[in-house]
Amino acid sequence: MKNTLVNKRDQEFILFEQMAMEQVLSGGAYGGLTREDVLLMRNEAEKMALRVFVPLYAEGDRQGCTFENGQVRIPPGFHEAYRTFVDGGWFTPPEGGPALPVSIRTVCAEFFYAANFSLFTYPGLSAVAAGLIGEFGTDRQKERYGTPLGRGDWTGTMCMNEADAGTDLSAVRTRAKRLPDGSYGITGSKCFITNGDHDLTPNIVHLVLARIEGDPPGMAGLSAFIVPKFRLGEDGRPGAHNDVHTGNIEQKMGIQGSATCTLNFGDNGDCVGELLGRGREGFRVMCGMMDVDHLGVAMQGLGHATAAYEHAAAYAKERIQCASILEMNNPEAKPIPIIGHPDVRRNLLWMKAHVEGMRALNYFTAWCMDMAAVTEGEEGRQDWQSLASFLVPVCKVYCSDTGFLVCSRAMDVYGGYGYCSDYPIEQYLRDCKIASVYEGPNGILALDLVGRRLGERDGAGVKKLFARLEEARQTWPASGPLQGYGPLFADSLRAFQDVTGGFAAAAGSGDILTPVLYASPFLRVLGDLLVAHFLLEGAAVACGKLEVIYQKEGLGDSREGQRALAAAHDDAAFYQGKIAAAKFFANEVLMTVKSRCDAIRAAERAALEMADESF
Repeated sequence: MKNTLVNKRDQEFILFEQMAMEQVLSGGAYGGLTREDVLLMRNEAEKMALRVFVPLYAEGDRQGCTFENGQVRIPPGFHEAYRTFVDGGWFTPPEGGPALPVSIRTVCAEFFYAANFSLFTYPGLSAVAAGLIGEFGTDRQKERYGTPLGRGDWTGTMCMNEADAGTDLSAVRTRAKRLPDGSYGITGSKCFITNGDHDLTPNIVHLVLARIEGDPPGMAGLSAFIVPKFRLGEDGRPGAHNDVHTGNIEQKMGIQGSATCTLNFGDNGDCVGELLGRGREGFRVMCGMMDVDHLGVAMQGLGHATAAYEHAAAYAKERIQCASILEMNNPEAKPIPIIGHPDVRRNLLWMKAHVEGMRALNYFTAWCMDMAAVTEGEEGRQDWQSLASFLVPVCKVYCSDTGFLVCSRAMDVYGGYGYCSDYPIEQYLRDCKIASVYEGPNGILALDLVGRRLGERDGAGVKKLFARLEEARQTWPASGPLQGYGPLFADSLRAFQDVTGGFAAAAGSGDILTPVLYASPFLRVLGDLLVAHFLLEGAAVACGKLEVIYQKEGLGDSREGQRALAAAHDDAAFYQGKIAAAKFFANEVLMTVKSRCDAIRAAERAALEMADESF
């Protein structure tokens, strides 16, 4: 497997040349960190990913998880890898150490998502469970459950879905009965539980959504509970089994090394849980880290996409096949690397542009979360929080959908070999697909964006976004390689703003069906608009950097000399690639934004009006 999964140079560019990462690092919450610290952690993450995670990627997929005699077993190599990860301090920062910005955690995590997502699910989801207990738990719960989770000694799950309560959590039927000692008896069944059972750690802490007897139906009646696989003794160690049994493991398309289980609670009437937070606030509790979780799913899409692209680019430079199209009439012409063929180059640039755009989108969203932490003044913090909150569903939906498409394009570069397990592309494709389905199907996230987040705090998030996009556009060069792209972006932004206003007007007039029907196209257009923004913004920075390099090299406006320089000058090659990706995306995708906005505004309703029998 290729030794490059993530373009580290692009990471550095986005953090320190395109984004103002110094504003976060110099802030009070993270003031102890320097650029050198960030790059050191990033490099160590890459080493861990390549040495520990990558070697188990194909092996974990082949071996998968097994279920026999009521026990789930994960791929054998995962045990040592997990312990190496935990011992390396990647699970949580060392006690007493500085808090890590979301941006930096996101940068480091990109390597683990790209290297072996199945393995990364075990510490990743456990960190979410630990965070929820840390936010909503009592001091005793934090000590007894949160601390072992935080150390990586145990793992955690989120148990929400049921057979008849998937997207519609208001239909949850799992019950909680108050017991004399203040605990609760839990009965019910949950499905699609990531890492619901395994032999990796001596205990598993389940966070379970259930309804206390007597509480009302619907979402408002749900509560959250801590339900360990093994009950804890007074010394905090796992003791008696807590009547949590695995019904089966799911036979699924991908992420075979991650155990997806059906769990049965209280079949023998002996499952006990503790209330987490207050009663009837279960959905709020379980969604307490949902934005960070959704950003993680976006990074899953990016991780698979960047790994697939890097592999495809390397393969295209090595695979010899067919003579150049310019030599098609020469019977003596020799075959060339397939990267020399126009259609392959087009596919690779399509992938490069989308990968780099998704990376910038996700990093910027994480940066907004960090800015909310370091900004002084409540209003300023809320503005950054509103912007991050508005962007999160866009990241999740856009990157999970696009990540799958990038993997598909990578398979096209490989041809028939990409469809075979000799190369990792087919596994990337399978493993990536789940990202658009879980943690809220993408259609639901689009509805959440349009129905809730668009109007939060009187539209503070989208207003701040529009202002930032327009402000950035005005700094782009009006001549040179980016000539004409600023006005194109301005026209596209105005078209999207008109659609946004149209949605608000429709809702105000009582027409909720139009925004609902076009929520997914709306989000997709917004994602493309944002990616275009970040690519063009990055290209504007690259133009300035290249001008300095060309002057230093005495090249002037010589196109041939500038292109030749890329072969011997890494920075020149990188910056030229940033400009090429931005121009390609602007012509390939941004050019379509206005017409797609027109299509949404037309509000055609055939999908609603046709009879069910016509489908």
